[in-house]
Amino acid sequence: MGTQRKEKEIKGIFIIVTALFLVFLMIPILRLLLKSFEGQARGVSLGNYVEVLTSHGFMSAFGHSLIISSASAIITTLLAFLLAYTINYTNIPKAYKGFIRKAAVVPMLLPTITYGFAIIYSFGKQGLITQLVGRQLFEIYGFNGLLLGYVIYTLPISFLLVSNTMEYIDKKFTIVSRIMGDKPLTTFMATVVRPLLGTLAASFVQCFFLCFTDYGIPASVGGEYDVVATVLYNEMLGSIPNFNTGSAVAMMMLIPSVLTIALLHYLEKYNIRYNKISNIEIRKNTLRDVIFGGASGLVLLAVLSVFLVIFAVPLVENWPYQMNFTWEHVQAVFADRSLISVYENSLLVAVLTALLGSLLTYGAALTTARSKLPGKVKQVIENISLITNTIPGMVIGIAYMLIFSGTPLQNTLAIIIICNVIHFFSTPYLMIKNSLAKMNASWETTAMLMGDTWLKTIVRVVTPNAMGTILEVFSYYFVNAMVTVSAVIFIAGARTMVITTKIKELQYYTKFNEIFVLSLLILFTNLAAKLIFGYFATDRSKVKEEKRKKFLAAAVAMTMALSAVLTGCGGSASDEVVLYTNADDEAIEAMKSTLDENGYSGQYIIQSFGTSELGGKLLAEGTNIEADLVTMSSFYLDSAQEQQNMFKDLTFETGAMDEYPSFYTPITAQEGAILLNTEVMAENNLPTPTSIKDLANPVYSGFISVTDIASSSTAWLLLQALVDNYGEDEATQILADIYKNAGPHVESSGSAPLKKVRAGEVAIGFGLRHQAVADKADGLPVDYVDPTEGNYSLTESIAVVDKGDESKDLAMEMAECIITKGRAKLQEYYPLPIYEGETADSAYMSANPKVFPEKLTVDLLEQHQQISENAKALAEE
Repeated sequence: MGTQRKEKEIKGIFIIVTALFLVFLMIPILRLLLKSFEGQARGVSLGNYVEVLTSHGFMSAFGHSLIISSASAIITTLLAFLLAYTINYTNIPKAYKGFIRKAAVVPMLLPTITYGFAIIYSFGKQGLITQLVGRQLFEIYGFNGLLLGYVIYTLPISFLLVSNTMEYIDKKFTIVSRIMGDKPLTTFMATVVRPLLGTLAASFVQCFFLCFTDYGIPASVGGEYDVVATVLYNEMLGSIPNFNTGSAVAMMMLIPSVLTIALLHYLEKYNIRYNKISNIEIRKNTLRDVIFGGASGLVLLAVLSVFLVIFAVPLVENWPYQMNFTWEHVQAVFADRSLISVYENSLLVAVLTALLGSLLTYGAALTTARSKLPGKVKQVIENISLITNTIPGMVIGIAYMLIFSGTPLQNTLAIIIICNVIHFFSTPYLMIKNSLAKMNASWETTAMLMGDTWLKTIVRVVTPNAMGTILEVFSYYFVNAMVTVSAVIFIAGARTMVITTKIKELQYYTKFNEIFVLSLLILFTNLAAKLIFGYFATDRSKVKEEKRKKFLAAAVAMTMALSAVLTGCGGSASDEVVLYTNADDEAIEAMKSTLDENGYSGQYIIQSFGTSELGGKLLAEGTNIEADLVTMSSFYLDSAQEQQNMFKDLTFETGAMDEYPSFYTPITAQEGAILLNTEVMAENNLPTPTSIKDLANPVYSGFISVTDIASSSTAWLLLQALVDNYGEDEATQILADIYKNAGPHVESSGSAPLKKVRAGEVAIGFGLRHQAVADKADGLPVDYVDPTEGNYSLTESIAVVDKGDESKDLAMEMAECIITKGRAKLQEYYPLPIYEGETADSAYMSANPKVFPEKLTVDLLEQHQQISENAKALAEE
């Protein structure tokens, strides 16, 4: 009877877990799989796979990813083993063990989006550590930077897995081995390594796929060492998003998971269960303690030193050139009126993610580690764990954007929470499974013979013994929900933004001081949470049963209260007009002040995105998009209208100088220019370039940063100038020489060249002119040159989303207000006249404004992308 009840309860848990993953993992993956076979005419085709496999550099990038991910995973697992062994098998002071345990997980308390910035500002040419030691220790762009970033990124996860399992190894077998006369190495391998083989393999797999699927670190320090994640990003969210070929790339990224499933299945037999864990005193060995304690200290010092710069940069006026102490940057962040709401959203999402995630992973682990279900049934959960580990967060976000667009889940906190629970399932599941597997296998049988039900046994016996791990899982989910951004950026709405999406906005505006301040806010929040969770984990035995019941009751009440709040605020519709924009900070401020001064204060929400992210949302969501108004690069609006027919014809006269489609009108025209760091130019005695063609001069080798047109439309300004002045053939050769000079500084982000010019990483960049003008006015060692080829421009325009009967008339009014009453403010930053009767202050005008003779369309962009690809091939010869 007891066994039957147990099987029913276990099967019920299994059904719930698999149903959740069927809806929120398998269906989205199948949607991407089907999309990967969609041809241009909506038919079934292998063309997307052929295109990806034959495209420039895909196989090379795939190979690079395998190499760097494997190297990082091996190093990380070895370092994690070193730290875990120091804690569990040495007699170093208890306080030092506590420090190692806490310090090892510090990197995971920070958003990964800041890792690349921290490496650049620590080990770059003007970095903190570089300045402290007097020279640059190593080249940070390429393999070295990726290896450092990946090891720091994955070390906390690996440490948690290895250390958690090592605690459950019965140390009495080391004594037995020594009594039998085994050599120290034999004892070590038989009693420590062998019981850990399954966990070490799981750590390798976990770290491998975290590296294999990460985009943030390669985007900052990848340089010329292309990896498959950047290929995926360029396909999904490049200057011309292509979800079909992007889906094909995502599917091919799953190939390594097939091998890892077989590997983990094979190593499962090495997992060892102990009937009980013996508490024995570790043998004294001073040399061992000094070696392992010292090595662990050096590892943690190397890891944590990378993040020192996060504390330093926000507290000086302008790093590294104006080093005066200031609180201004900190105050500016907290003066943002939207920050409190965003921070509250983050806390709410983190708590509910932790609660739901802990329940889900515990239930899943019980079915695999504490049940007698058939092996094939258990393998379903194991495969789910591996799949969640292999899917990039960016792909999950895009899949959810495609699947749940137009449903009640769209733009809610609920979909963010579900996404986090699914995305981060693998590590918590392995943590709990490994703990449960190490416990006495006969507990349930003994309890059944004594008349207890399976559920009572789980609650009274298994759960208390697993409580430390459960709290670690709760902490893991909370922390990761606070720091994640890759998937959230696509599914968060204007009312459901979290703090990491705020950091993404600031990255777009190149505001590193504010980025580091918000990163510290996340760090301190996560540290406080870890202290709270740690208290309950270590002191739970001291809590009397009555107090424990009260604590559980309070937790349930908090969950219900938060759920009620979630239901009430998760992206509900309101009368406010939502404006999505890719505009710069200056343009947003100009639009805000114009609307406020004309009676629209409190009637709108402005949410900014990077150009690629917003372009992806437009093409994926169409009229289901949350926005009522959109400002965006004009050719993107053309493409979105062609594919989705999502914008209304404007109902007001614009008076634009040039002819534009009836559904949008320009708000700004942004020009390209050569950007200079005057101090780096002087230090290296570099001549000032006067033209874009000058950048092909070998004298500038290693000193230039430009943008890749495959991933950013900003590079189009450079291509326009070259093609219009020199023709396609000569332009290709000039661009090839520029790419050679740029080396690892061919960037995927339009703002990246300016970031590197500001940071002193390069002397020269090519980017948006108005940003350099502002930096120069702020006193930074930044200047600009208007190239003799001309300052070519791209327009950004405003459009009103057509939502049928649900369209808001106020949106059209606001669009008219911005155009007819806001242009004067906008021209302070973007001086080019684009409407009848406008003039510009000659002090702000570029020396040689030019317009490309052909209409800027997606087809023309594709032609110029091919010129860029040909130039890359020439540069590699």
